[in-house]
Amino acid sequence: MSDNGRVSRPTGPGPRPRLPSPLTEVDDERFAGRGVRLLLKRDDLIHPDLIGNKWRKLARNLDAAAARGRAIVTFGGAYSNHLRATAAAGRLLGLPTIGVVRGQELADRPLNPSLSRCAADGMRLHFVDRSTYRRKTEPDVLAGLLDAAGAGDAYVVPEGGSNSLAVQGCTELGRELRGHADVVALACGTGGTLAGLAAGLSPGQRAVGVAVLKGGFLTDDVRALQEAAFGGPRGSWRVEDRFHFGGYARVPEELAAFAEDFETRHGVPVERLYVAKALYALVALAQEGAFPRGTTLAAVITGAPFEDAQPSTSR
Repeated sequence: MSDNGRVSRPTGPGPRPRLPSPLTEVDDERFAGRGVRLLLKRDDLIHPDLIGNKWRKLARNLDAAAARGRAIVTFGGAYSNHLRATAAAGRLLGLPTIGVVRGQELADRPLNPSLSRCAADGMRLHFVDRSTYRRKTEPDVLAGLLDAAGAGDAYVVPEGGSNSLAVQGCTELGRELRGHADVVALACGTGGTLAGLAAGLSPGQRAVGVAVLKGGFLTDDVRALQEAAFGGPRGSWRVEDRFHFGGYARVPEELAAFAEDFETRHGVPVERLYVAKALYALVALAQEGAFPRGTTLAAVITGAPFEDAQPSTSR
């Protein structure tokens, strides 16, 4: 890679996703007792290295970066699934990647397993202080960050991978679920997958996004993403803000126990930071009577566990 971040377009074979991802029904009395069917949309099986829905969000951005002959620069925290997926994609495609990591203090510490995986896949890590990181979307601050990271001409993918290209890529998830479910639910961080999913569903289907961060901002963000991607709102969707368990990377004992129980019941690995919260929310909503009898639910399993990279369980 040159100093300005430009690269030649990769010529080797790219990642080969498993699409459409499998859709399986599970027998769970917490739903069956309410007259509700539960399907699992196994996006965690799309690709062993591009974790879950990250393939759907990254694919068009990867094409755009490769077409321009640029490295990819993106952003995330110390346990970011998005950073790991981007690093893996760069390795598979031969694209240099740069990760801007929240937390300057991490620069002087040993890399955790998540960031170690990024580095092993060839991602160059650039650590920034948390105050500057919060302002990374401001044009002047972003320009300074890219310059400091030696990525002035790199292709920028936002934190979490959610931009208009990502949203457009996620419409295929909705299309794959047409005719299979009345309600489709998934965990949401930045809202890109929900924005695209809802746009791809058929009329009469609806989507529910379970926010994994607190703050109540996600509804506005999804609206803005649909505006950028499609020029206006698409599909029927809503955000459920009650099940973040204190915020991102918070895994209290109640949630960890729920995830372990779901794994035991159904033999499906449950990723703790996103997927566990979505499944917990669906069980709680079913018990509250939120879904009429005869409803078919589809839960999107958006990621696979990477246990060594998970924060320890908190109270």
